[in-house]
Amino acid sequence: MNYTPEDLQNIVFKKRFIGYSEDMVNEVLDKVIEDYTACLRENLEYRNKIMELNEALNHYKSIENSLKNSLVLAQKTSEEVKRNAYEKAENIIKEAEIKAQQIINAAHEEVMKLKREYEAVRNRLIVFRSKSENLINAQLDIIRQITDEA
Repeated sequence: MNYTPEDLQNIVFKKRFIGYSEDMVNEVLDKVIEDYTACLRENLEYRNKIMELNEALNHYKSIENSLKNSLVLAQKTSEEVKRNAYEKAENIIKEAEIKAQQIINAAHEEVMKLKREYEAVRNRLIVFRSKSENLINAQLDIIRQITDEA
């Protein structure tokens, strides 16, 4: 059984014919009570300090966990943003390649159209030239006939 300082103060020793000096025993008990009280007070202070430190430790552990979670979330988010950026870049490149191919195809079709038009104009020119030559030759023949008859 543990004694409290009050228990120690209330202890009464039986007196015997030959025994310890009552004043000396009381003096020793007073010092023990004083030391014991100081120890209890110090123990209580240490317990309070331990509780404060445990609360602070729990607080910092909570902050640490929050920071770890934040870092993990930030890392995941950055990886997702990076992945999305790569996907977007790939899509932009694919779209650009498709558009470039469409432009090339359109240009090729335009070239082919212009070649066909050129060939059509060239053929009409040949026909026009041929008709013009025939007309001139016919006119020359008429002029020759008129000059031969005259």
